[in-house]
Amino acid sequence: MTLADRPEFLAGDETRLREIFHPAKHQLSLNYSLAHGTLPPGQRSKLHALVSSEVYYFVAGRGRLTIDNQVTLIEPGTTVYVPPGGKQFLENDGETDVEFLCLVDPPWRMQDETILE
Repeated sequence: MTLADRPEFLAGDETRLREIFHPAKHQLSLNYSLAHGTLPPGQRSKLHALVSSEVYYFVAGRGRLTIDNQVTLIEPGTTVYVPPGGKQFLENDGETDVEFLCLVDPPWRMQDETILE
């Protein structure tokens, strides 16, 4: 399996995602989901919150992740925890795509994401 094997879709927050592993889709015994996401230069995701906790690991690009009004500067290698219900958005202020891996526990479901703008 490669990343290209996973279909890309636009999440409610307007980031592009590819689900690498999701227990509802890949017949795996997991209590979480793992996705790869991208956000193009100059873009900002919508303010949103999930009922799940999330861990972001940033692979490429530069920008800011805001969680409950606390800003974290992100670059390759940055890891950030988002608690359940954390109000968040991602900004790409660099010249290349921001790429990240996102682990969601319990697994991500569209109905568990609330867009706040």
